[in-house]
Amino acid sequence: MKTSNGVNKQKIFSLKIGGYAGQGVKAAGLMFAKVATRSGFNIYDYIEYPSLIRGGHNVIQICVSSETVTAPSQKTDLLIAFNQDTVNKHASELLPGAGLMFDEADKLDISKVNKKVEIYRVPFAELTRESGGKKLMGNTVAIGATIALLGGDLEILKNLITDEFKNKGAGVVAADHKAAESGYNYVKENFSKNVKKNLALQKNAPAKMIVTGNEAVALGAIAAGLEFAAIYPMSPITNILHTLAAYQEKFGYIYKQPEDEISAINMAIGASFAGARSMTATSGGGFCLMTEGFGLAGMTETPVVIINGMRGGPATGLPTWSEQGDLRFALHAHQGDFPRIVLAAGDAKEAFDLTMQAFNLADKYQTPVALLIDKNICENDQSFPFFDISSYRIDRGKFITKKQDAYQRYAPTKDGISVRTVPGSGNHFIANSDEHDLIGYSTEEISDRNVQMEKRMLKLKTCAGQDMPAPIIFGPAKADLTIVSWGSNKGSILEAIKNYKNVNFLHLTWLSPFPTEVVKKILSRAKKVIDIEANYSAQLRGLIKEQTGLEIKDTLLKYDGRPFSPEEIREKIDILTKVRNRTKIRNRT
Repeated sequence: MKTSNGVNKQKIFSLKIGGYAGQGVKAAGLMFAKVATRSGFNIYDYIEYPSLIRGGHNVIQICVSSETVTAPSQKTDLLIAFNQDTVNKHASELLPGAGLMFDEADKLDISKVNKKVEIYRVPFAELTRESGGKKLMGNTVAIGATIALLGGDLEILKNLITDEFKNKGAGVVAADHKAAESGYNYVKENFSKNVKKNLALQKNAPAKMIVTGNEAVALGAIAAGLEFAAIYPMSPITNILHTLAAYQEKFGYIYKQPEDEISAINMAIGASFAGARSMTATSGGGFCLMTEGFGLAGMTETPVVIINGMRGGPATGLPTWSEQGDLRFALHAHQGDFPRIVLAAGDAKEAFDLTMQAFNLADKYQTPVALLIDKNICENDQSFPFFDISSYRIDRGKFITKKQDAYQRYAPTKDGISVRTVPGSGNHFIANSDEHDLIGYSTEEISDRNVQMEKRMLKLKTCAGQDMPAPIIFGPAKADLTIVSWGSNKGSILEAIKNYKNVNFLHLTWLSPFPTEVVKKILSRAKKVIDIEANYSAQLRGLIKEQTGLEIKDTLLKYDGRPFSPEEIREKIDILTKVRNRTKIRNRT
């Protein structure tokens, strides 16, 4: 299928599974995603759940394509409903020819479902009982049925079940195998005419992995030589600590769960002061508590990596939903001026790469580095080729562990970076939260203050000149419309602009220091510019005006906790580029 711009549009199949907490909605969705990946496809999943300990509506969408897929979709090709709420909330997403699967025993009301939607009544509970499995295995029956309906390979599902549940014993694996087979066989026997080929095995497809941003951050930290992590659990970054905790013995670092976020950052700073590569992670509310330590690291010139997984604010806000409202906060947290490097990832791969880079930057510039991700990156899975770390080299910067004659910890230098050491090296110095002299003694003298402030702030200029890459432009060099954005909007924008030859996208991952001259040059030559952000006040737009003097007039903003869909971005593009009567793309397979 082609758009009015003459660009081929890839085919994406969208599966959505909904139910209440405890029905294994996420587990079922992830199992399907892994089967799709092992079958040679690419996936992107998006999960929604309320901020409740138990209960509420849970739903996961898995988008599958033979090409790269990077965003959720507004439409659903197959909806698996474990309860009435799922039908009520998502039946409107089913286009003619789509499918709805549910258990007849649940007596769901489908009277308002489009009559052209195909109905698949599969007795999940009955087939589970006949398989000798527990009630929760109904989701395995459902995935087996889905694999059959989409022309997938049952053996891939069974092999996956073996891999996932072998630690629970042969009996559990056998019961899950039987449950999957029962769902698969039921569809083959009762809906043979409806079987499609959306999941037919792709031959010679390269191996891929499925990873969330949280997992990518944890893996990136390990690859970067992490030695100490202190993290207090807080959505949406909690799985960072779960991943780190599981591998600390294997990779030889220490993971510590402290009593709160204040302790977390102070422990991380203390470990770094002793010479360890250290990090912490939190969300906006926890970062509020960390701000005093944030400034302490800046004043004492102590390296530390801080991950901020953004969610909707202020206060408790939207605990299990996404937002990009912490940009200005990260840039200005704590009183006074000190150098802070602020990076922002657009997907899990960037989260992995930027985490590794953050550790080198923190050590090299002896200052805190904040990496911003958001809930959509933290918790959504995406398929990638296996991450490659062969070119990564650990850089500890100006770091010594042996005695040095006439050592001055805070000596001014041409690049703003002094030589750092650790206690026990024989080098005398003081780490002091007060302003200090070259050794670290407290001082209020004008000359000392000016020398130290200018020395510290010079680091950002050095960093911009030595380590900050040029921002990435996706699409043609010249375009009628330039989109500028950051964070997880990246995936939805990339999906959206595949339809256009006259639209490009400026993706920013470095926010402090800021690539002022390059951004100014790119945006100055653009015919029309739009800023896309998931916050109320267009924080990136304000930063761009502050840094470049350019004012972006058009924006597309969202602050309801949900991600941008490619469809709504396309609609805005069409308005701005004055495209009329563009062929509607249904992404159907």
